[in-house]
Amino acid sequence: MARAGGSLTRRGLRGREAELEELQALIASVARTGSGGLVLIQGEPGIGKSTLLAEVVSGARAAGFSVGVGKADELHHIVPLSSLAACVLHGDQPLLSGDAFADLARNHDQRIWLVERLAEAIEARAGSVPVLIGLDDVQWADPLSRFALKQLPTRLRTSPVLWLLTARRDPSGPAEEVVAAATGNLPTVTVPLGPLSGAAIDQLVGDTLGAAVDERVRDLLDGAGGNPFLAVEMLAGLRTAEASDELVPPGLVVGVRGRLRSLQPGTLRFLQMGAVLGRSFGFHAAAALCGRPAATLIEALEEAVRAGLLDDDGDHLAFRHDLLRQAVYVDIPPSARKALHREAAHHLVSAGHQPIDAVPHILRGALHGDEEAVGLLQRAADDVLSVTPGLAADLMTRALELVPPALPLRFTVGERTILSLTRAGRNREALLAGDRLLAGRPPLEVFSRLQAALGGALWNMDLAGELRRRAETALAMGGATPEIGARLAALHALALSRDQDLVAAREAGEAALRAATAVGDREAHILALSGLGEIAQNASENAVALGRFAALSAIDSAFLPEEVVAHLHMDDFEAGERLLSQAADHAGATRQAMMLWAQGQHDLGLGRLDDADAGFMTMERLEDEVQIPVQQVNGRVIRSRIALLRGDREAALEHLVAARERLAAKPNPGNTAAVRFLEAVHAEADGDIGLAVDKIRQVQRQGVFMRWRLLRDWVDSAIRMALRGAEHALAEDLAAQAQAHARRNAAVPTATGIAAQALGLVKNDLAMLERSAELLKASPRPLVRAAAYADLGQALLAAGRKRQAVAALTHARGTFAESGAHAAAARVQHALEGAGAGSHGAAAKQRPVRPVHGWGALTASEQKVARLVAAGHTNRSAAELLVVSPHTVNTHLTSVFHKLSINSRVQLANLVMTLPDS
Repeated sequence: MARAGGSLTRRGLRGREAELEELQALIASVARTGSGGLVLIQGEPGIGKSTLLAEVVSGARAAGFSVGVGKADELHHIVPLSSLAACVLHGDQPLLSGDAFADLARNHDQRIWLVERLAEAIEARAGSVPVLIGLDDVQWADPLSRFALKQLPTRLRTSPVLWLLTARRDPSGPAEEVVAAATGNLPTVTVPLGPLSGAAIDQLVGDTLGAAVDERVRDLLDGAGGNPFLAVEMLAGLRTAEASDELVPPGLVVGVRGRLRSLQPGTLRFLQMGAVLGRSFGFHAAAALCGRPAATLIEALEEAVRAGLLDDDGDHLAFRHDLLRQAVYVDIPPSARKALHREAAHHLVSAGHQPIDAVPHILRGALHGDEEAVGLLQRAADDVLSVTPGLAADLMTRALELVPPALPLRFTVGERTILSLTRAGRNREALLAGDRLLAGRPPLEVFSRLQAALGGALWNMDLAGELRRRAETALAMGGATPEIGARLAALHALALSRDQDLVAAREAGEAALRAATAVGDREAHILALSGLGEIAQNASENAVALGRFAALSAIDSAFLPEEVVAHLHMDDFEAGERLLSQAADHAGATRQAMMLWAQGQHDLGLGRLDDADAGFMTMERLEDEVQIPVQQVNGRVIRSRIALLRGDREAALEHLVAARERLAAKPNPGNTAAVRFLEAVHAEADGDIGLAVDKIRQVQRQGVFMRWRLLRDWVDSAIRMALRGAEHALAEDLAAQAQAHARRNAAVPTATGIAAQALGLVKNDLAMLERSAELLKASPRPLVRAAAYADLGQALLAAGRKRQAVAALTHARGTFAESGAHAAAARVQHALEGAGAGSHGAAAKQRPVRPVHGWGALTASEQKVARLVAAGHTNRSAAELLVVSPHTVNTHLTSVFHKLSINSRVQLANLVMTLPDS
């Protein structure tokens, strides 16, 4: 509560002893245990949040913490990462150098990647010393800082990092969002600050006046309502008033307006210009708004500092408190404020600031039809699109509102608004904005551009039929430029990839690719290759699909996950692993969640069920973080099947429920088929074969290519259900699909082996099942091989060839068990026991069940991660050694801490030290 240039002193923190003691205990706990924590100090303006924050920071620094503290600003709350920048760049030992931070902000293209890099820097520092990161006035934090604050505390919960935030009370505000994200993952404490007691106010009076308080002063202080800032300002105003023999009115007027009246007119105008610029502002910027040379305002600056209204740190001026700035700001007439904000925006850009720095002033001062403001909003949106696409979409939406309907500029701005909204995942808003623009009957060339811009939103919303109709209409009407015509043709082919006539779709895609190549349009080229890849994949032409997706990822590395999965469909897991390793080295260059999807598919194919489950879990978390769900239905379907293979029926049911919930939000044909198939698997496990067969029939009705994308590796399960339900025709249909797929992929052992297995099951053909097992020896997919050997073993038993049957079944059981598919292994074991293989049965029953808690509960991957982290590795260095994503390491580590009932890396290291070497 001290102020620059004044005589007010502070003798301790008045009236906050209990809160301070609680926070000091938390500091000691973080240092002692090595685990993280989060504190939110809440209260009304002036209640003492910043003062308490400063006191806690001082104590933490004295306790040996590395400290970084920043403050969010009301008028600077848009610039991406501006709020957290102060936290990581300031302090005795900044967490990042200015150059490193600038490079980080300049080169990343994904929020998740940036947050991970920040986490690595903080984690590295916390490896040697506890860290405190404080941010004052979180309610004004910029969107990217808010995003990071919702991820980082949980990400760093196992390191000694204390997050100390202050905010005004707002149940639905950013601060509450941060606390909600951390709750349940690390200790969180909310410290509400209420009014000071009368005794504490008396202490403040003693600190200020050094004398007993008379009734007149006590009555005056009652108007402060226990707010320490207002009380201090009243006391300061009281001294000023007494010195000039003025009457002292109640309220903040005493502390601010009373002093403002005594200022020179030039000083008052200077303060008003500063208030327009924000709590913190530059001297030259305020001088420019005053319309005077900076040298002529030195006297005004000195007077403002002497009056205790401004602080001057040599680089910036700052109002000593937000309430001071607001008191000055509200005295500016509203019309003048608006004009001054427009001037401020113009000055900032003229002075070389980035457009985003001017945006707060544009939003407050722009008038309808202000084309300069529209241009600045567009430039700012371009600058932040890759960092905070939601903010970019908001800026473009505002820009569009400023453009009168009659201006041609409206269509140009509208097109970019559609693209920004689509990038932000706000597809429905994009479609509504586009349709409003189209209702204005734009020229044909503009009509074509808008329809092309809407293509991404329509595709993301699974409206392939509507996309096809719009593309065909725009192409038929003509008037498009060659580039837009090529994009429309490519979008048309992409829409046709969901149609039944894939031959026509392929022809359209080839034509679109030729057009894109001819005009040299990158966007059209990407769309055409994407469409052709989808078409080939839906037609079960794996080699062709691989060629398309490889060409696509060569142009845009964001499509690397599609190339990885295409390699897996060719049984080329080595190539897939190389690409995954490359992606791990350049994590900022592609889609994090989709790379985890590809990694999960890779691990699943190789029978690494624990790793696959962790990968799909991490993928869903990342999709939730960016609020753009893509593969969540399929991820849950696979995780449910993994749980059933393991024998965890409870987890399998939880995943089924989650898959149904996500299907309701994204009910496209592929998702519907996946959930219906999963329901069939669960019905079979429950013994309801009739329901299982009905669900398989529902899958069949989703379309040939859609069901086959789902069933290519799981068709044997569907055939067994059909046969158990005496639905032989359905089983034959499924087997025929497997045959057709194998003919198109004769060089893929998994495809040919599954086709032989399917035919052997349907025809009850032992020779064909033997051929299946032989073919699948070349397949890299152990679970597929195990299922084929199990079918072969059953057929051999039925044929009376017990010795060969036991060998096949034993091989199947061992392969299932090695992958962790213990429920599947148990079913094979039951068949072995039925065949009289008693010794094998005894051995199988001795397999220990994995416990729920303790070291033995950890999966093999979790144990590797635990040992690396215990040895001092960060998430990134552990990920590099294991050739996985740091996000996957974080998922494993979360599970490790839960299973071991520990909270910090220190505890983990101590526990691992007690384990025998292995």
